[in-house]
Amino acid sequence: MSSGRVGVKLRFLLLISGEDRVAPDLGRVMSARKIFQGSLVALLTPFQKDGSLDLPGLTRHIEWQIENGTEGLCPAGTTGESPTLTHDEHGLVVAHTVKIAGGRVPVMAGAGSNSTHEAVAMARHARAVGADGLLVVAPYYNKPTQEGLYRHYMTVADATDLPLFVYNVPGRSVVEVLPETLSRLAGHPNIVGVKDATANLVRPLQVKRLTKKKFTQLSGEDGTALAFLASGGDGCISVTANIAPRQCAQMHKAWREGRVAEAMDIQQKLTPVHDALFCESNPGPLKYAAAKLGLCGDTLRLPLHDVSVASGKLIDAALAEAGLTG
Repeated sequence: MSSGRVGVKLRFLLLISGEDRVAPDLGRVMSARKIFQGSLVALLTPFQKDGSLDLPGLTRHIEWQIENGTEGLCPAGTTGESPTLTHDEHGLVVAHTVKIAGGRVPVMAGAGSNSTHEAVAMARHARAVGADGLLVVAPYYNKPTQEGLYRHYMTVADATDLPLFVYNVPGRSVVEVLPETLSRLAGHPNIVGVKDATANLVRPLQVKRLTKKKFTQLSGEDGTALAFLASGGDGCISVTANIAPRQCAQMHKAWREGRVAEAMDIQQKLTPVHDALFCESNPGPLKYAAAKLGLCGDTLRLPLHDVSVASGKLIDAALAEAGLTG
């Protein structure tokens, strides 16, 4: 293991032990409400054929994302295969993303766990390496109550001064963070928004009505991203943006500038891709598509496995229909 990796691991262990606390910075929180909007990407994590991290591949992918208009990077989330990253690898992916981004676009670091203690440690590490925000998934498997969810998020939010976004994805975590709970959480100065992957287009309207402050709402579901904007959303943390960053960024720019028909046209063209990328468990189809486009290898970590032949053909057809292949 390289000295850099050892350094990350030691810092991570220090953070777990409760060291490296920081004072709140409300100015930082306020600015984050403005910078996290539009087309953000749920970054995939490239692996070598032997399953090890491919940091040069991640560097190339980040540079390509920024060159093509992506407005924010979200490393070490579900699309980044966070469940099979070690703590050391998780910290390294976040630190590397911050380093390569170099302040050109903001970084919202994945910091979710079904252990509140671990989520706090991930949040502190993200703060220590210079991330601009936190994306904290609802605790999976444990099936906490709404009160448990509330206390989990409040504890993580108390641990750093970073702006925190609640990741509400009941399809993955089984539990759903209800609008009333989001309203309570919004009372914390560091909890500034939500990534909503419910595909419930009434949800942004409900949350806006219940919260008493500006609360950033980001879609986590590509297929309904434009409709989410129409319901009051502020952007999307996208899977599809991994392979179509320019188109996703153009759609959000067109929407913000009032060119609704153009935004709708882009979304319509990308719809087959949105659908195909979820024909099997994410990020299996995404890694297949990224490899087809020469962006990175298609290596996954078990229990995820290569997509089936039938799924591969479906993805190929979607890429061609959207004009993403040569």
